[in-house]
Amino acid sequence: MKARIKLVEGITFVAESGSGHAVVVDAAPDVGGKNLGARPMELVLMGTGACSAIDVVHILRKARQPITDCVVELEAERAAEDPKVFTKVHLHYVVTGKGLAPPQVERAIRLSKEKYCSATIMLAAMAQITFDFEVREA
Repeated sequence: MKARIKLVEGITFVAESGSGHAVVVDAAPDVGGKNLGARPMELVLMGTGACSAIDVVHILRKARQPITDCVVELEAERAAEDPKVFTKVHLHYVVTGKGLAPPQVERAIRLSKEKYCSATIMLAAMAQITFDFEVREA
């Protein structure tokens, strides 16, 4: 896996993935940024949520669960001192479908957290990872 980070102006960067997709990365104005893009740690959090969401949807589809939507809302706490690593990350899953089985949804989330989601497993070395979920009828 590769990535390329290119300075644009000030401390605004364009981050390009090895697969050719780009994202603007910036800092807050109080440290010289222009607030033109996501902060690096926000990208880590968003990537964690996306990694797990992909797992959950994939697992549920393989189990032939009638999933129509999946939203993951994340909330994280960071250490007060540098390096300001994540100390707690909570993932709240909202999974929608017609007649979804809650035990299957919970199983998919646990498999993601404990076996498949590289980002969550990596963060778990530094942070407490918790989750909850709700199942909604489509």
